[in-house]
Amino acid sequence: MEGLRVADADLVVYIHPSKANKIKQAVLRQLSSALLFQFNENFDGVVLAYDEQFQSNKAKITPGIVPNLGVKLKAKLLLFSPKPDMLLEGKVVKLGKESIHVIVLGFSSAAITFEDIREEFKYKTKHGESVFASMSHKRHVIKVGSMIRFLVKRSLKKQREKDLEVEMQEQDTRVGAAFTSSILRHKSKRKRTAEES
Repeated sequence: MEGLRVADADLVVYIHPSKANKIKQAVLRQLSSALLFQFNENFDGVVLAYDEQFQSNKAKITPGIVPNLGVKLKAKLLLFSPKPDMLLEGKVVKLGKESIHVIVLGFSSAAITFEDIREEFKYKTKHGESVFASMSHKRHVIKVGSMIRFLVKRSLKKQREKDLEVEMQEQDTRVGAAFTSSILRHKSKRKRTAEES
């Protein structure tokens, strides 16, 4: 399956000084909570797994209001970063007349809309079960639990970034006005509820 890649990373993990007697355990706990199954812009993907190698047994105290211990390490990261026109595989979890909902790698969801479903597939209900059946091959059926392969059309994260860029480029966009109007609406709701009670 496309969309998976391995990356080498030099990391500095900051841990609380109270964990100084068990640095390796604290570092692994911090890596698990901060990296795994979360999108990371630095790596441009979701970290699925890591293999860490500590560079030394020593940690440096970082200056600041709350001093922390900085531990340097190298890591190999398994990343999931789908791009347009990549072929992915997922399990169908929901079917509707106009969409197929898929889970990829057990954690990432995808939706295939009616426009992107091949024309040979028609939505039907067989024995109380929703399916997309092929008109050319009778045994070719997509139903809940099926594994399917599909091409990535776009990533929602990238789409949100483009939408934000377009909004910011419009000349009439006034961020302050939108923020102010939402505050005023919130205050007017408070007034109405206070008057009603």
